[in-house]
Amino acid sequence: MANLPEQDVPLPTFDRLGVASLSSDLDPKRVASEWLSAFAAAASKGDVEAVSATLLPGPDTFWRDMLALTWDMRTFRGQEKIQQFLSDRLALSKPHDFKIREEYVALQKPLPNLAWVSLLFDFETDVGKASSVTHLVPTANGEWKAHVVFTNLEGLIGFPEKIGSLRNFQPNHGKWESERKKEAEFLEKDPTVLIIGGGQSGLEVAARLKALGIPALVLEKNPRIGDNWRNRYEALCLHDAVWYDHMPYLPFPSSWPVYTPALKLANWLEFYAEAMEINVWTSSYTTQVTQDPTTNKWHATIKRGDGTERKFVVNHLVFCTGLSSPTPNTPVYPGMDKFKGQILHSSQHKRALDHAGKKVVVVGACTSAHDIAVDYQQNGVDVTMFQRGSTYIMSVEKGWEVIMKGIGYWEGGPPVDIVDRISASFPHHMVVPLKQIETRHIAELDKEILDGLHKVGFRTNLGIKDTGFGNLAWSKAGGYYLGVKLIAEGKIKLKSDSTIASFTETGIKFENGTELPADVVVFATGYGLYLLSSTLKQRLMINHSLSNPIGHIQSVCGEEVAKRCKPIWGLNEEGELNGAWRDLGIPGLWTMLGNLALCRFHSTHLTLQIKAIEEGIMGSRYEA
Repeated sequence: MANLPEQDVPLPTFDRLGVASLSSDLDPKRVASEWLSAFAAAASKGDVEAVSATLLPGPDTFWRDMLALTWDMRTFRGQEKIQQFLSDRLALSKPHDFKIREEYVALQKPLPNLAWVSLLFDFETDVGKASSVTHLVPTANGEWKAHVVFTNLEGLIGFPEKIGSLRNFQPNHGKWESERKKEAEFLEKDPTVLIIGGGQSGLEVAARLKALGIPALVLEKNPRIGDNWRNRYEALCLHDAVWYDHMPYLPFPSSWPVYTPALKLANWLEFYAEAMEINVWTSSYTTQVTQDPTTNKWHATIKRGDGTERKFVVNHLVFCTGLSSPTPNTPVYPGMDKFKGQILHSSQHKRALDHAGKKVVVVGACTSAHDIAVDYQQNGVDVTMFQRGSTYIMSVEKGWEVIMKGIGYWEGGPPVDIVDRISASFPHHMVVPLKQIETRHIAELDKEILDGLHKVGFRTNLGIKDTGFGNLAWSKAGGYYLGVKLIAEGKIKLKSDSTIASFTETGIKFENGTELPADVVVFATGYGLYLLSSTLKQRLMINHSLSNPIGHIQSVCGEEVAKRCKPIWGLNEEGELNGAWRDLGIPGLWTMLGNLALCRFHSTHLTLQIKAIEEGIMGSRYEA
């Protein structure tokens, strides 16, 4: 469960700030310039009191930092915690050379009684180039103060990415192919980083490491890059819009469909690996990985597709194996052994026509369940969905325009890297009341669909604390579906009035005495834990909102390493995501998780940490 605040964070509305209304001649650029002038002068001197004076006083001001000042991902709420953080880190980080980006100064009014001037500015620290998105609110005396400051590390001074004007300008006559083969084989020198998993997360980390000049090797167990998408059910399609999903350095073409089919994405990932010259070994996996306790280096034995073995000593091991374990979470019910039909997990399902002419029951009511049920219905197969619990439902037609267009992930919007920073500038705890308002607004827009679902017995909710799908994703990466009509229209039958008691020879029997005939039962019920030891499983269940990523690490590195890992996924007390893209508590061990957008943004954070460590300029992580 996402660790949301017990009490909602109050928004800085006009009545709370003692402001009647905004001046009709308000000049946002003047407001932003005057504030930044005072802030920059104070920050450059390391004057904590003067910096604090530019912030909104009280318990509900936020400062979110990603590596720039803390070498970690931290959110500080309230004057006392922010001042302590500034006292500990401001002089150490030496921020200077503040420059505003005037094109991104804007007055925003999310609500009639709520407004802020947002500005984006760049600055430098002792070792890095950084940026900030800051939101200013008016006060009773006419001054504008920062309600939220977001600071983000963009790069390392002296170690820029080799892109754009820094790319290779030398012509290559006939040597490119041989040089690529030599680079990818690592015959003369071991890679610095070993990346396990060649999906979008592994490829994006590898692309950024290559731009930073760090040799990396990606291991992909499947025969082809993209097979992690290619081998799933044919009906699979992304529900995120293309403007949100661009990959680093190589955005999707302008002709790309808004919602990407899985097979198309699979082929794109294969193309991306080739175009970005990423070193990938397919049909390859580790057979043994150990860490030298004296050097913290990882000793890895790799089995390749041709049967040969290679051994490497690497400084960093990055797990890019996703949130879910490969272990299907298939519930066990009495009588399953007597059922004469076929029982599948969604991971085993390929296409609806495999079951033409049969009665199918899909157990589950979230993303995979809906996709699979729709595929059956569209191919004329008799399908019934069994809903075990309530689901958050949002139509992509109405919901995305409210959520994504408002931020900027939309056709004709700002560059995606700018929108990433704007999105990150809203701390998770701070944005809870806004998300509640947004979720209720979307529910009103979706009223016809939701009413239709309720009439046929489909149970819905508004997400954790009525915040929609976002906090469901942060807490358990599921529990929602984006876009549903066929159930409301009665085209997909629904069973939701009881719980499963047992299987019979010809179907499923429920606690209320009803029965559902079936030839095929598909469990779209997610994935379970690895077979962990009882002590480790107990620890994970206590300390981890989502345990599966630890199972991947255990399967490769062993139980002792898994025991030492910090939690992965789920929000901590500050509202930051546990574990992913940051320190796991074990030197040289990292995990990269998330959808295409999260991997695009946070792959920079992960790789900048690796580069800083390799160059000996990594500062101390702020743990206070």
